[in-house]
Amino acid sequence: MRRPVNAELDAPKGALDRQREHVLGILEGLSEEDLRRPVLPSGWSCLALLRHLTLDVERFWFLGVIAGEPDVAGQLTAGAETHWYVPEGMSAEEVFADYRAAIARADAVLATPAPEQEPAAWPVEIWPTWRMPDVRHIVIHVLTEVACHSGHLDAARELIDGTTWLGGSPYAG
Repeated sequence: MRRPVNAELDAPKGALDRQREHVLGILEGLSEEDLRRPVLPSGWSCLALLRHLTLDVERFWFLGVIAGEPDVAGQLTAGAETHWYVPEGMSAEEVFADYRAAIARADAVLATPAPEQEPAAWPVEIWPTWRMPDVRHIVIHVLTEVACHSGHLDAARELIDGTTWLGGSPYAG
């Protein structure tokens, strides 16, 4: 793993890495059926949330916004498709592989910028009056979003089979 050039990004990037591990760890051992089964009234599945983290979080913020990669930045528009679903025929293995690949590409993007570097692209059509000023703010935003979603996955996993991230019941005496 490449480390950010500026030490200021080390702490938030390290916390992000731990949350990414949490996302993958809490899903470990679930069957394809359980990964696809919605357990909350909103109807998303664990696999759909992983797809969202891949495309709408890792890819969107790091490759699209920070790096301004044309194939991603061109999709940063109002009404753009969100990815809270898994395309028909896409296996769980493919969704996991895509998530890991998106992380690797995101890490490559984060290997060189200074925390104060401005994003290369910004979705003005989505957020015309709001803007993240720099890489530092984007990394903190993504860390927050991944941590929030890892908590969602904790709840879903506990509903599926009783497994918790830390193991056992937090209320056991």
